[in-house]
Amino acid sequence: MAEARQDFPIEQQLKTDIREAQRNRDQTRLDTLRMALGAIHNLEVARTDRKHAEYGQPLTEADCMKVLEQEVKKRNQAIPLYKQGGRTDLAEKEQREMEILQSYLQSSQLSDEELRAIITRLIEANGKEFRKVMPLAAKETKGHADGARVQRMVKELVQ
Repeated sequence: MAEARQDFPIEQQLKTDIREAQRNRDQTRLDTLRMALGAIHNLEVARTDRKHAEYGQPLTEADCMKVLEQEVKKRNQAIPLYKQGGRTDLAEKEQREMEILQSYLQSSQLSDEELRAIITRLIEANGKEFRKVMPLAAKETKGHADGARVQRMVKELVQ
């Protein structure tokens, strides 16, 4: 039988915050955090399926962060659609959920200065061509900066 793996710091934080949200009767926060923890566990379970692309690979802290980023992205995409449909109540709910999830991502995100330093170093090494620099920057900042933010900064710096 496989031995149970240790929880990652992000999972421990989510579990602690779930208990706190229960005590405070904060239903929105509780539901959001449970959903996030569930999404992480779903990825772990998916990797036990032989058909899954990442079959058999152990879960990493980076995978957990990627799951949270995906959940934030889903909320980002849903908010304008709800607003278009006149469902401001649902748009506000998604906005609250997104803010809760982003608080977990903030600690692992690069600041603008750190991001600029990485991109500047890549430009010096590879020239001022966007098509050369962007994939390298995306790979190096994966999980630590939003792709759109990286793209904006690369475009700005290769000018």
